[in-house]
Amino acid sequence: MSRGRPRKPPANLPKHVDYARVPKGVYWDASGNGRWFVFELGEDGRKARKTIAGPDARLSDLHAMVEDRAGAGTVEWLAAAYHGSPKFKALAKTTRADYEYSRDVMLSQPTSAGSRVGLLQADRLRTHHLQRLVDRIAAEGTPTKAAKVLRYARLLFSWGLRRGLVRQNPGKGLEAPEERKRQRLPRDQAYLALLAYAVEAASRAPRTRGSHAPYLPLVMELGYLCRLRGIETLTITEAQETPEGIRTNRRKGSRDNIVAWSPRLRAVWTAALEYRQAVIERTTRIHQFRAEDRYLILAENGEPLTRTGLDSAWQRLIRAAIADGVIAAEDRFSLHDLKRKGGTDTPGTRAEKQDALGVTEQMMKVYDKSVPTVKPSA
Repeated sequence: MSRGRPRKPPANLPKHVDYARVPKGVYWDASGNGRWFVFELGEDGRKARKTIAGPDARLSDLHAMVEDRAGAGTVEWLAAAYHGSPKFKALAKTTRADYEYSRDVMLSQPTSAGSRVGLLQADRLRTHHLQRLVDRIAAEGTPTKAAKVLRYARLLFSWGLRRGLVRQNPGKGLEAPEERKRQRLPRDQAYLALLAYAVEAASRAPRTRGSHAPYLPLVMELGYLCRLRGIETLTITEAQETPEGIRTNRRKGSRDNIVAWSPRLRAVWTAALEYRQAVIERTTRIHQFRAEDRYLILAENGEPLTRTGLDSAWQRLIRAAIADGVIAAEDRFSLHDLKRKGGTDTPGTRAEKQDALGVTEQMMKVYDKSVPTVKPSA
């Protein structure tokens, strides 16, 4: 049973075409000799008509053209339109990077039908679909990531709605996950246990039972010893090696410094270089000529490791470690928490700790959880 009123055939519609069987989204322009067209996003961010066939096209031709354009209308298509728009390109570099991260997380989420969110038709999504998606990400122990996806979905569909690309905004009215406000400080025992677990898992053959990404223990140690955020670890290059130590590349206004060599830090750096070289040889990647282009941490396919890839690998490791009883569920921590642990474990005065962390005085209460020993009142 058909829904709605049937299409009314235009006066000069070609006689060989049954208008009731014309694919959805394909329209007949009756001007002149006539043409078949679809709507798509123009370079100015507005909907524009695009001719796909002339009056001689058969019905089978129109259906074949629609199949070729099957990606149109998906969430992935909508995101591509937004990220290619002048509005997105006018955003600050850090904002664009944050939205790109949120996009990658959302589009790659699996669906119950065995597909992924990026391949779903954007117009068929409803608020309860996105709410289940946000809740599932939050339930994995990553409420901050879930909140980023929520804000991005709301922004994306709002942009598409204003430009006629979607008929509604399913992101409107979503319930935000409760983001963690407590600042976790990994216990020594939990950190060392997880590090040993990651090292053992990295030694196993890739994609075998119990194996995990071989770069994880390297990222853990570099993040802890150098007091780095996860993204700062990913973007370390060979050019940051100096005779005195590793020159950091801190974000968010934090001040760079040089972390002096220690036997432990030198061992991690050497292991990272050996891992990098092994990946290049295995994948036959071209060795970059300039040291500043040679990232220390590579994915197993030889490409620079992405933030999304690192987050996914880290969550798999944490879940497996909890399931195997290596750490307790309440001892789980993020890679960013290692910056806090590194700052807290740094010996010296508060001023020396602040220099080591490269943060402002106001942020010291976030990244230094050490308890000073003071004299009693006189």
